[in-house]
Amino acid sequence: MIITLTPNPSVDRAYDLDVLQLGEVNRADAVHVDAGGKGINVSRALAANDVQTLAVLPVGGHDGDLLVALLEPTGVAVRAVPLPGRTRSNVTLQVASGVTTKVNAPGPVLDDAGQAELFAAVAAAVGPGDVVVGAGSLPRGANDRFYVALGEVVRAAGAHLVLDTSGPAFDAAVAVGGLALVKPNDEELAELAGRPLPTVGDVVAAAREVVALGTTRVLVSLGSHGALLVSADAACWAGGPALVPASTVGAGDTTLAGFLAASGGDLDQVDDAECLRTAVAWGRAAVLLPGTAVPTPDLIDARAVRVDLDLDPTTPIKEL
Repeated sequence: MIITLTPNPSVDRAYDLDVLQLGEVNRADAVHVDAGGKGINVSRALAANDVQTLAVLPVGGHDGDLLVALLEPTGVAVRAVPLPGRTRSNVTLQVASGVTTKVNAPGPVLDDAGQAELFAAVAAAVGPGDVVVGAGSLPRGANDRFYVALGEVVRAAGAHLVLDTSGPAFDAAVAVGGLALVKPNDEELAELAGRPLPTVGDVVAAAREVVALGTTRVLVSLGSHGALLVSADAACWAGGPALVPASTVGAGDTTLAGFLAASGGDLDQVDDAECLRTAVAWGRAAVLLPGTAVPTPDLIDARAVRVDLDLDPTTPIKEL
């Protein structure tokens, strides 16, 4: 079972525009409303490809009810934890040229009691060998060690923790270790490392610093330049021909879902090259869809993805 925990979920409203004119009235060609939040996006992508998943999330107010309703037809099993406050609503403006602008609301306050309820919901669902994905930003009130505490719950159940977040919460969890996989993008990894990472060798070295602290694998998404997977003794890259994106929102979440799906949920026995190939194929399919829509099997083309196990470390990331 792959369980996701999204501590700061949202209702995502995406507007398709021909052009965006600041300070003017803009009229959308189409509007897309989806259940949002990084962990939810992972679960939606998994369910769309017939992979069993459970999404644990806090909900509150009208948009909390709408969030659960939006998930009902997706095939995602939901464990909603009612909490005070109102679930946030995020807005995405998608221009025909492929440029995406996001406005994310702060969300409700998550106090200690609310955190305890979320962890209890995870503990009630997780079992030995399961994978728990902690994903997304933390709401106001949450401690920077939120994901550290989640790790204690997950490991106590004999399960694996996968983490996709950034900032102080990411720093704290990486410092403690015990993570099966983390999925930063190159900018988030550079922030953690405290230095620019312009080349393949730079990214691999920074990822290995994370591994040295107790993380088994680091999956680094590189946007249009593919992705790198790094462990203590191996590194590989995967990518494909250039695409014109419809929306890049949620593509990294779908990439992570592809990796987990290819692993069969068993992170002790991972074929690095094939899992990375699948991850990138899922992410490439996602950017061709509007809003935070997730791809179904008929839209995913792993044959278009090339895997390189012997990259020149001096290669600039922008040339991949």
